[in-house]
Amino acid sequence: MREALPKKTFNGVARLLKLAFVLYPGRVKTKRFFKARLRRYRVEAMSPPQNAMLCFAKTVFETEAAAILALCEKLNGSFEEAVAHMLQCRGHIVTMGMGKPGFIAQKLSATLASVGIPSFFLHPAEAAHGDIGRIAPGDVGVVLSNSGATEEIVRLLPAFKRLKMPLIVLTGNAQSPLAKQASTLIEIGPIGEACPMGLVPTASSVALHAMADALALALAREREMTPEKYALLHPAGALGRSVMRVGEFMRQGPSNPLVHEKAPLSEAIIVMTQTPGKPGATNVVSAENKLVGIFTDGDLRRLIQNQQLNLHAPIGQFMQKQPRCTYAHELAMSAAGRMQQYQVDQLPVVDEQGKAIGLLDIQDLLATRLI
Repeated sequence: MREALPKKTFNGVARLLKLAFVLYPGRVKTKRFFKARLRRYRVEAMSPPQNAMLCFAKTVFETEAAAILALCEKLNGSFEEAVAHMLQCRGHIVTMGMGKPGFIAQKLSATLASVGIPSFFLHPAEAAHGDIGRIAPGDVGVVLSNSGATEEIVRLLPAFKRLKMPLIVLTGNAQSPLAKQASTLIEIGPIGEACPMGLVPTASSVALHAMADALALALAREREMTPEKYALLHPAGALGRSVMRVGEFMRQGPSNPLVHEKAPLSEAIIVMTQTPGKPGATNVVSAENKLVGIFTDGDLRRLIQNQQLNLHAPIGQFMQKQPRCTYAHELAMSAAGRMQQYQVDQLPVVDEQGKAIGLLDIQDLLATRLI
C-alpha cells in the first residue's frame, strides 16, 4: 500500500483542490475528479502506515509458540520417568533454578503445592551457605537451567549425591554438566530466542515454563486430583466457594428451626424468634421429623394483611406445603442459583429419607459472598 500523506501535505493538497473548485466552477467533470481525489487523499491520510513494531511483536509470539510446540517432539520415556520419581516421592519436591529459570522453578513449586503435592523452592546461592540442610531423605530435586551449566547449581552436585537425592534436570543442553549428573534428563532445546540479539531468555524460558507445567499437571492427574480436593487447598476466594456444599452453610442442630405440623401458629412464631440466628422461617415437620412444609415471615405478614391471623390454629393450615428443598451434599452455588430463580430466602435441607436436617438461609450465603 502507498505510504500515507503527512498531515501537513494533505492539508496543502486540500487547499489547492478547494481553490480549483472556485476557479473552475462550471467544469463538472473536473470538479468530480477533484472531489474523488480529495476523498482518496483523506482516507490515505487517516490510515496508519504498517507498523514495524507490531510485526516484530507478532514474530515474538510466533517464535515462542513454536518453541512450545517443538516440545511435543521431545516428549519421551524421560518425561514418564520424571513423573514416576515425583509420584514416589515420600518427602518434598525441591525445585531449583537461577535467574529467570529460578522464577519458573518458584512457579513450579507453587503449582505443585496448589494441587496438594508438598514442595519448596531452594535458592542455589543460599543452599551453598546452609539452606541445603532443608533437604531431607525422600525428597526429589527438580533443576531448571537452559544452559545446564549454572555455576551455583553445578557446585551443589556433590552435596546432592551425598544426600542421595534423585535429580530431575530440565535443560536445553544434553551435554552439559547438570545433564550428565541427572537421574532423569528432560531436554527442551536447543531453542532460538525471540530476542533480535538471540541473547535475552525468552523462547527458552517459555519452553521451560510449559514443560514444568506439564510435569506438575501430569503428576496431579496421576494423583487423581478432583475439584473438591482442589477446593480444600483454596478455601479463600471464588474458587474455593464454587465447590462448597450446602452442608457447610446450612443452619443445623439448635440453629435449625423446627415445629410440628399440629403445633399452633403462636408456637411457630416463637420458634422463629428464639432460634439462634433468628431465621426468617421455620421447617414444619411430621411426627417422624419428615419435612411437610415451611412457614416464613412473609407468610405471617400476609396473614395479618388479610386479617386471617389465628394464633391458636395449627401451623399446618398456614404453611407452604411441599416446599422446594435442597440436600447437604448439593453444591451451595447451585442451591443459591435456585433461591434466586424462585425468589425465596430460605430452602429446607433434607436427607435421603426426607427428614428436615437444616435450613439454608440467603443471609448466610450473602455473608460469605457466595452470591
